[in-house]
Amino acid sequence: MSGEGEKSSTLFFMGIAENSMIQVLDRQLVDLIAAGEVIDSPLAVVRELVENALDAGADRILIRLWWEQWRLEVLDNGQGMELAELKTSVLPHATSKISTQEDLQRIKTLGFRGEALHSLAQVAQLTISSRSLAAPDCGWRIIYSPQGQPEQIEPVAIAVGTRVEVGELFAEFPQRRQAFAKSQQFWRPMVNYLQQMALCHPQVTWQLWQDERLRLNISPSPNPKAILLQCLKSLRSGHLGYTKQSLPLPLDLENQATSAQLSVTFGYPDRCHRPRPDWLVIAINGRPVNVPELTQVIMASFHRTLPRQRYPLCFVHWQLPPQCIDWHRHPAKTEIYLQDLPHWQGQLKALLHQSLAVVDNGATPRLNQLLKAAEPKGVYQLQASTSLTETVLGHANVFKAIAQVCQTYILVEHKRGIWLVEQHVAHERVLFEQLQRHWQCLPLDQPLVLQGFNPEQVERLQNLGLEIDPFGEDIWAVRSLPALLQGQAEIIPILQELSQLSSLSTAQAAIACRSAIKNGTELDRSAINKLIEQWQQCDNPHTCPHGRPIYLALDESSLARFFRRNWLVSPKASGP
Repeated sequence: MSGEGEKSSTLFFMGIAENSMIQVLDRQLVDLIAAGEVIDSPLAVVRELVENALDAGADRILIRLWWEQWRLEVLDNGQGMELAELKTSVLPHATSKISTQEDLQRIKTLGFRGEALHSLAQVAQLTISSRSLAAPDCGWRIIYSPQGQPEQIEPVAIAVGTRVEVGELFAEFPQRRQAFAKSQQFWRPMVNYLQQMALCHPQVTWQLWQDERLRLNISPSPNPKAILLQCLKSLRSGHLGYTKQSLPLPLDLENQATSAQLSVTFGYPDRCHRPRPDWLVIAINGRPVNVPELTQVIMASFHRTLPRQRYPLCFVHWQLPPQCIDWHRHPAKTEIYLQDLPHWQGQLKALLHQSLAVVDNGATPRLNQLLKAAEPKGVYQLQASTSLTETVLGHANVFKAIAQVCQTYILVEHKRGIWLVEQHVAHERVLFEQLQRHWQCLPLDQPLVLQGFNPEQVERLQNLGLEIDPFGEDIWAVRSLPALLQGQAEIIPILQELSQLSSLSTAQAAIACRSAIKNGTELDRSAINKLIEQWQQCDNPHTCPHGRPIYLALDESSLARFFRRNWLVSPKASGP
């Protein structure tokens, strides 16, 4: 008996019912399972509705969110639907985009499965209002059942286009409501998605509202470069490059009446780069996709021109023949199978190298400038670093810190004279070069809450590598900081200062200045020796990052002339 009881308990624990038999699931359960795969998040709702709007020819898309009410709506000015189409639009697999098996192999639209609206009706209360160009007076509004059947139909005054209202989202899925209970858990991915779609469709006006507040507004532009300038306020037009060209087709497509184009929008590596690959975007035929092989081509092309632990800003958009793409890999259609992938990799590599002025036999002056900001093989400088004794005296030498003067200067003796070193700027130079070599933001034990920062300031801080998330209305949570800033008493004013800076190097200089030993600080012998040793090994020991001189040099011959001596104190020293 005990053995049978243990077996029964094991089956129950594994979720296997005793005497279970294979059976065909009823249609309602099948639809619910499918809906859970297609509409798995608030972002999925917006994604499916935005794609429908673009397929309808919309050039203005507005998204409104009321997240505490689990409600949203998407409005567009596309071609709209007539009443007959509106009645069938939410039925399972109802679509106007494909009709034959051949169509399935040549997808030319963003949506095609006919699953999205039916799945949405399964997980929310769905209402659609629409008016087509052919409608003379008004449009129609329909409230749908979970099975996609019209429950209530009424005429409505509406402009040409479509309005989709989603209420009580995930009411029957408490686990998903808990997962997305806080807006910051879906807000950033949603903004990222809309910005990427704006890059793919620059002719469209985009607006995102949250609780009656406009949170994202992107105006139509002639190309993705102008869209990037709207998304990243710290960028300037001169920071970005843009190129577009037709591509040769693979051999198996040459005889077909089709074409391919590739456009690349990129940040010049010496002017802008990112702490994360958040703006490395690949799109194919109007949709952002994840193709690791193409991402690797981009990273390899920028490798020699980027500082360590930095990523390129690059948007690559392909317009490829539809028969080259198999979209049936993932419900979100972000994972694809791409035919003739090596061919497209080669075309991308060639265009990126051309855009960055890279040639096989060497580098142009433009690239030489970029290489000065790069880190080939893990080293920032292209030439070996030289110490202070080598640059000032011409050969290695022995130095000795004598004393601290006025708790501000350090007197250093060397073979040919003395240096009077200001301790603050010397330490600032040391810290600045350390930050350049090892720039890293470390996680905080407790998030730091920011108030009074606008989105542009927050974006600049994020560009420096700080991890910052929304924490409420105009409130932000800082989850990582550069190591030198952790524990600083005046961290908020420091972040205010950093949020006004436009580049990583100026931010590193500001952090070094803030963190360096203050003048007026008394140093013991070991601290003095350590500082002078670190300083004399700097790549540029002559000035601080802001250009102030670090030391005053007095060689022995100058002292002799000042005191009107006609001989040298040290017989080993050479004359001036």
